[in-house]
Amino acid sequence: MLNSKINYEETGIVFNMQRFSIHDGPGIRTIAFLKGCPLTCDWCSNPESHKKKPEVMFNLNNCKGCRKCEKVCALGAIDFSLPHRVNQDICTGCGKCVEVCFPRGLVMSGNKRMVEEVIKDLKKDSTQYRRSGGGITLSGGEPLLQQDFSEELLKACKALGWHTAMETTAFAKKDVIEKVIPWVDLVLLDIKSIDASQHKRYTGVNNEIILENAKTIAQLGVEIIVRVPVIPMFNADEKSIRDIANFTKSLGVVKELHLLPYHRLGVNKYECIGKHYPIRPNIKTPSEDTMMKLKGIVESVGIKCSVGGHFGEN
Repeated sequence: MLNSKINYEETGIVFNMQRFSIHDGPGIRTIAFLKGCPLTCDWCSNPESHKKKPEVMFNLNNCKGCRKCEKVCALGAIDFSLPHRVNQDICTGCGKCVEVCFPRGLVMSGNKRMVEEVIKDLKKDSTQYRRSGGGITLSGGEPLLQQDFSEELLKACKALGWHTAMETTAFAKKDVIEKVIPWVDLVLLDIKSIDASQHKRYTGVNNEIILENAKTIAQLGVEIIVRVPVIPMFNADEKSIRDIANFTKSLGVVKELHLLPYHRLGVNKYECIGKHYPIRPNIKTPSEDTMMKLKGIVESVGIKCSVGGHFGEN
């Protein structure tokens, strides 16, 4: 399979490349964040990942009010009557306003990149991958939404001998799962809730496809770690976590589950793209005691569990 032809000219929309990560797979890694997600989770810390297309984000603290951006926008998408300046319903993400905004009041989230370009960037850290047993992790957004780009990028990484991982909701067609996942060494699988109505209410989609695809991934023989964002008023309770742990156990091949406590990092990003953060300010990060109790529930089912998703923990 590693001899399969690689299309280095395949393009995708990448909105961030995070180097030297130690939380999204073994060793030292680079995370490639891809644009586009079919879910709209209330607690999402990357709202700029929701749309597949590039987006212009506004930072009021950097704006000098020069209005150069307004002058170069032929579509009239720059509107100084808006607190976030950019009318996202009109903006096409051409980036002309960003080019003239030297204070970086306007920045582009997402750029079209070829597999060849991304690989060139990744090679800068290849020594770290080799020494630490690290590699590349695809995240988002949802990488499976850009299935062709993800597949070619993963193939290119495997051809170089790098470890590959993917953070995914598994909300995709079965044929996409079967096409892309075999190129992944480790799947970091988001399981948010077993309750169908609860899942639909807070993420915008049903969980039937996700749970079925989890079974498919398990059958493909790929290493899986289940990751659970622990959100108060959603799933930060004994029954919800026990249900997820039991489902994880039923997959038969998953040995580890990570509980990720809710945080409010990324709230400011909502303002930058003119969105309202859905979760009320009084919803706080679960206490350490709460997280330890939930960890105990997972372990009682027979699944190794860590809080925070750190690798290499006992």
